[in-house]
Amino acid sequence: MFTRRQAVADVVLSSPGCAQVFQRHRIDFCCRGEQTVEAAAQRRSLDVDALLLELEVAEKEQTADAPDVRLLTMREVVAFTLSHHHEPLLRTLPLVSALATKVRTVHGSHAPGLLRLESRVSELTASLEGHLADEATRLFPLLSAGTLDEATQELLEAAFADHVAVVAMLEGIRESADDFVAPEWACTSFRALYSQLAWLEHDVFSLIHLENFVLRPRLSAGAT
Repeated sequence: MFTRRQAVADVVLSSPGCAQVFQRHRIDFCCRGEQTVEAAAQRRSLDVDALLLELEVAEKEQTADAPDVRLLTMREVVAFTLSHHHEPLLRTLPLVSALATKVRTVHGSHAPGLLRLESRVSELTASLEGHLADEATRLFPLLSAGTLDEATQELLEAAFADHVAVVAMLEGIRESADDFVAPEWACTSFRALYSQLAWLEHDVFSLIHLENFVLRPRLSAGAT
């Protein structure tokens, strides 16, 4: 059972399915994961008891497909991060960027906001692709090898700074995409774009949460 004073990051660690509840209410469980459930509810003008109920339902409906990352070794966490987050993101980002351009080209004349959305998606794609490549080639090999020194810590802190910027970009995309609610006249491509952007936001938030609340604490504690 979850409590009012429990940190939102801890809720997601114990029950990953709850991430979708937080995402739906625009509660940041990655860069602001230290906030309590009660504080997060107040920030979004939500009834905390209703939010706790939603979390309980999500926990009961959760499938057991993903492993409990808290029980994995550092090497296993890195491998999980690459296979479950990096690889899907690298496949999806260029497709979403191309879809944003396609939708803007077709519907931009009567939906001017699509131009800003396309620009923000392009900015996010470039930023994330660079960030993921840097992690895969510099940070993750050190973590997998058990090199938990000051240089590794600096790379992880730099990654955290990138996370803050990425979250801001995602907030801008959600704003430009009207909370991912497509207009009634939207075509299939338009609706697919919003659906993919919602998935992208969820996956990036989950990735950042994993790095901030699993990898960082382990590195600080010198645990492999």
